[in-house]
Amino acid sequence: MSLVKYEIFSKVAEVGSFTKTAESLGLTQSAVSHAIANLEKEFGFPLVHRNRGGISLTNDGYVILVNIRKVLHFDEQLRQEAAKITGLTKGTVKIGTFTSVSSKWLPEIINKMEKEFPHIRIELIEGDYFEIETWLLNGKIDCGFINVDHSNHFEIIPLKKDRLLCIVSEENALSRQSMIELEQLKNVPFIMPTYGGYHEVKFLFESKGIEPNIRFELMAEDSIKSMVAHNLGVSILPEMLLESMPSGCSAIPLTEDSFRVLGLAARFNLSPAAKQFVDVTKRWIQETSVS
Repeated sequence: MSLVKYEIFSKVAEVGSFTKTAESLGLTQSAVSHAIANLEKEFGFPLVHRNRGGISLTNDGYVILVNIRKVLHFDEQLRQEAAKITGLTKGTVKIGTFTSVSSKWLPEIINKMEKEFPHIRIELIEGDYFEIETWLLNGKIDCGFINVDHSNHFEIIPLKKDRLLCIVSEENALSRQSMIELEQLKNVPFIMPTYGGYHEVKFLFESKGIEPNIRFELMAEDSIKSMVAHNLGVSILPEMLLESMPSGCSAIPLTEDSFRVLGLAARFNLSPAAKQFVDVTKRWIQETSVS
């Protein structure tokens, strides 16, 4: 079976559209449709649902996708090993990331990669913790920044302990305190950050047996900070996201020992290019002392 068909199927699964797949791979839409139809004929069962809303995988398609991505991963690894033998490190590394890492770390890490390994191409896919772990498991990405310090499924390189701070409006009486107890937040309107996967703020409340009075649940950190600045509630966010604060908003430490652990999760049997990315990231963390 042709690896080109595998690449087409993997991209269709990623973007959910024959048209977008064709644009991404420089093919015609009919070529993409024909490749998927041929794969379905070779396997003997449907791989995708075709409907007006786009393309989605069948249950069998999801099973096949994981294995197809393994084949593509090892093909890429083989090509990179061959390039390494000839003295040239090259290839593509797919990285899963989320907002704070994308804005604070990755620009400098990628600059460092491009200087040291100009033939390695970096692809970034942004999501939340849950999506990144899922992409690692199904082979969509090689490495991903996540909020865990151990895993049975990946190699985890701990990078930084990021304090959780309470953010309050300067109109709020809590803003006059040097530290805030979690118990004090029990009865005030709370703006809960919302995202998939491990949720350090919810876990913090649960560990103390406290049920917060949730007024809003928002995903965008800037929206949360704006709501707090207008005294519509208080919230808790990682310190890494609080370098820029709106006027009238303060970040105050909690009395509880509270933080998230940021780490780089890597698949086992990494390609040479992905190993270089991991190594460059670790060195950059050490050199900049962000941990």
